[in-house]
Amino acid sequence: MKSLMNLSDAEPSPVEVLQNLPTAIIVFDESLNIKMANAAAELLFGLSSGFLIHKTITTLIDEDGELVSLLQRAFSERHSVREFGLMLAGPRVKKQKVDVRVSGPTENSQFAIASIQECSLASELDGQNLLGRAARSISGLTAIFSREVKNPLSGIRGAAQLLGESVSDSDKELTELIWDATDRIKDLVDRMELFSDDRPLTRSAVNIHDVLGHVKEKLTPNLEKTVLIEENYDPSLPLVFGNREQLIQVFDNMVKNSYEALDKDKGLIKIVTSYRHGSLASVLGGREKFELPIAVSITDNGIGIPEDIEKSIFEPFVTTKPNRTGLGLALVAKIIDDHGGIVELDATFQKTTITVFLPVHSAKNIGSN
Repeated sequence: MKSLMNLSDAEPSPVEVLQNLPTAIIVFDESLNIKMANAAAELLFGLSSGFLIHKTITTLIDEDGELVSLLQRAFSERHSVREFGLMLAGPRVKKQKVDVRVSGPTENSQFAIASIQECSLASELDGQNLLGRAARSISGLTAIFSREVKNPLSGIRGAAQLLGESVSDSDKELTELIWDATDRIKDLVDRMELFSDDRPLTRSAVNIHDVLGHVKEKLTPNLEKTVLIEENYDPSLPLVFGNREQLIQVFDNMVKNSYEALDKDKGLIKIVTSYRHGSLASVLGGREKFELPIAVSITDNGIGIPEDIEKSIFEPFVTTKPNRTGLGLALVAKIIDDHGGIVELDATFQKTTITVFLPVHSAKNIGSN
């Protein structure tokens, strides 16, 4: 009995934890020799850790590949870097897109630690990705709605209004139902029209904390559930290069989505801003890198997102809630895509986090849109 108790009370060693992580973890020295690789790294390369140890990474992947450049940057700049949608290819690894985070060497360690995982669907949000195209896919449908539905709606509502002036009080309830129904359809079409707005995006320096404060002030008076809103802001965050009104719409949709997901009285919504040094993204199919260091995360302890729709949650008309249009997060995807940013989704049971990465306002983008 004593031995069983000791076994259950024993804490796993750091090596055991590392080996059981689902993310590939690889330790490199400055010559890019592999010093340690966990089980997930073995699966990534299809090779045993015994074979990987002491091998130089350039013997496994293309010498001029993006991962090699990222590792060299981590060593030269001596800080953490990360890149979304990095292409991994070489003689001993199948061609695939991955997300990579590299912790550079420090005063206490001469090694760099890379974590590598499959490219998340949300990080595909760039100018040519699936979600951006999906968000715009309804623009043609919107044009049809505007022409074939919205215009006749005005006539129907006007006729119902005239009819309401000449009928009995009991029949007026029917005309009011017509008004309400036409208004709801018009509101849906108006929201869909936002996806077909191809006007050039006007951007300037935006204080993201002012945007989030405006969103919170707008939400608070309408709260019907007991909810705690925690804010953890980086006060040194630089200005964002963006469109203030559209960013308000993005975070308003995100906060409302979190609020609606809460199914209990003690709901929690966390809003966190941070500066992610070295966060890079590339346009699909291109080699040019874009820095997106400003991160805004919104987390809730609601019902979560069913696994079967997790990969399509940013597409139009996909929703987990009854009587909802499923356009809120699709609009988030479209607007952030227009800003050259990306969205990252991390969903588990009773915890959903959506993180938006945005560019910094700087001298080089003044006057550009």
